[in-house]
Amino acid sequence: MTKRYKITIAYDGTNFAGFQSQPHQRTVQSVLERAVNKMSKKDEFIPIFGSGRTDSGVHALGQVVHFDFPHEMSADSMLKALNSMLPLDCVVVDCEIVPDDFHARFTTHGKRYMYRVSQSYFVDPFKRNYTGHYKYPVDLEKIKAALPDVIGTHDFTSFCASGSNVKSHVRTIYDATVRRDEAQNELIFEFAGSGFLYNQVRIMVATLLEIGRGKRPVHDFLRLYEVKDRNEARETAPASGLYLKEVYYD
Repeated sequence: MTKRYKITIAYDGTNFAGFQSQPHQRTVQSVLERAVNKMSKKDEFIPIFGSGRTDSGVHALGQVVHFDFPHEMSADSMLKALNSMLPLDCVVVDCEIVPDDFHARFTTHGKRYMYRVSQSYFVDPFKRNYTGHYKYPVDLEKIKAALPDVIGTHDFTSFCASGSNVKSHVRTIYDATVRRDEAQNELIFEFAGSGFLYNQVRIMVATLLEIGRGKRPVHDFLRLYEVKDRNEARETAPASGLYLKEVYYD
């Protein structure tokens, strides 16, 4: 009897060409589909459906996917079986059997992203794949003063990478925080919202860093919402510092 499995996965995005399957590329989706279909031993291909895409080099602590499996297997057995077949840069951290109307992408109510910024003067070779890098001193209080302008429902056209073909650039941000990790010499940003545009978090982080450095006024987000011009936001933080931390469902 076919059952629907919801799995939560963590992965190091360094050596993946993003989440979504692409011809002749190693992606998270293709690695998962290879494992699931090898376990199935059926001729009919079993597709994997993710909560959304992550780009090349972006990591995940709590990406969610679902698939329908044609054999009887407990959630715990599925978790162990998949982890025995997956490469070391991808692991299943949770598995559950869910109703047939659950969909990893279409039933989500929001996501939380984390972005890590290393503030060492030179690029740390042990962090280069897992943080962004910003060597300039920043005023954390200025960044904190700007964060309330991020929260709420806004038109984020200025914070969407060119080439995106979404119908609406309006998104709602529920939570936006920053803290300094003194031990690691890092800034840790977190954003939770109803959904995010292509590169939105990375562009927002780059803008906030410029505010902290004094290159923009504290409330420049309000102007950027009005001008709706990607060129006005300018910079995009590197993919290496971005983590999909959590996906929210009912």
